[in-house]
Amino acid sequence: MAEPLFYDLSIHLKSEDPVVLKKLSNLAQHLGYSGIAINSVDNSSKLVRSMEIDTINLLSSVELKISNASKLHGQIGKYLNKVDVITVVGGNESINRAAVENPNVDVLTRLATPKDNGFNHVLAKEAADHNVAISFDLGDIIHLRGGRRVHSLMNFRKNLLLVRKYDVPFILTSNAVSIFDMRAPREMIALAALFGMTREEAISGLSETPGAIALKKNHSPGYIMEGVLELDSSCVSDDLRGEHV
Repeated sequence: MAEPLFYDLSIHLKSEDPVVLKKLSNLAQHLGYSGIAINSVDNSSKLVRSMEIDTINLLSSVELKISNASKLHGQIGKYLNKVDVITVVGGNESINRAAVENPNVDVLTRLATPKDNGFNHVLAKEAADHNVAISFDLGDIIHLRGGRRVHSLMNFRKNLLLVRKYDVPFILTSNAVSIFDMRAPREMIALAALFGMTREEAISGLSETPGAIALKKNHSPGYIMEGVLELDSSCVSDDLRGEHV
């Protein structure tokens, strides 16, 4: 059986400088990833373009944060043919519902508010029907402490039960905001076990579902979107290949 190809579809960077992207790709490859998505925030001046650096795919992604569910359709239309991955930041039930009912949404993340989990049986079924993946953002487990961490784990356990019951697609993400927040797939799998996810489920959430999202647009392995500046692989040293996070 072939080894799984791992993806992290939620990496945030403050710069799309080619040197930064090269360093990031080196580290991601060293950690064992085949692809990562660079999230641009809605209305940012620039979108990171899809490209392949060495043997890792950098996917373009946008993270939509809306205050009114009625605005979601229009926001999606802005980016539908510009990025590989469209992620909606959820929270209240109306926004979550709008996201899972829209087949152009790839990922729904941060489903909960401090007072409400924001996900239920109805939304789980809609997500399954429209093939919208639910993200388990393991950055919460990594960075939160005390009661907030416990609350996050409880929400993850509840959502995992719904994902299993309705066969909802799901992914595991780090939500990294720097190279120091990134974690290797084996560490992500261990973190997912804290809220009851099996090893097989975690591997699927890092490979099968995000891989299907990455390939959805039928990009060839060497495809580069229009306007991309190709990077010379010799322009930056491999100084991060031995770095631990």
